[in-house]
Amino acid sequence: MALSEIMRLLAVALTLAASLTPVGPLGELTGLAVQRVQVADLVAAAKFGTAQPIDDPAREQQVLDGVRAKAVELRLDPENAARFFRAQIEANKLVQRGLYARWTEHPEEVPQHRPDLATEVRPVLDRLTTGILAELKDTEQFRRPSLKCEVHATIAERSAVVLHRLDRLHENALAEAMRTVCG
Repeated sequence: MALSEIMRLLAVALTLAASLTPVGPLGELTGLAVQRVQVADLVAAAKFGTAQPIDDPAREQQVLDGVRAKAVELRLDPENAARFFRAQIEANKLVQRGLYARWTEHPEEVPQHRPDLATEVRPVLDRLTTGILAELKDTEQFRRPSLKCEVHATIAERSAVVLHRLDRLHENALAEAMRTVCG
């Protein structure tokens, strides 16, 4: 391999590593899903050791109803948007359950700060919801059920795992979050 080829590959690798944006046309959407999966840590910290359950069907329905309404405004299929957000919610609960198990077994790892869901966590989730809906709109042409979409989704997901150094729990949650992206 010629030195110029090695330098070109190194430049590409450094650019990708510095960007922290997953690769490909679904990269931005995947990056937002990563952020949402990571916010699940805050949700778990807020709820752990309280009477607040991981599963909150009323709150979940409220989120999905809001997503459907915003999707209509963006001229997105509201049921497809709700399906994608249902996967985001399930991914969040996967992280919460995993952290609850970890913290129960290792109480010394329980976060010292309990964030407030209403004032600290939900505003972040609301901003991510807005960003995800915009990306769902921007990536409509790529997200049709096809092998091409599956390839783009896999590349974005795998690059996100590496770029964000996701542990197994968050990697599995990201897989759940992106499960419906091509449909």
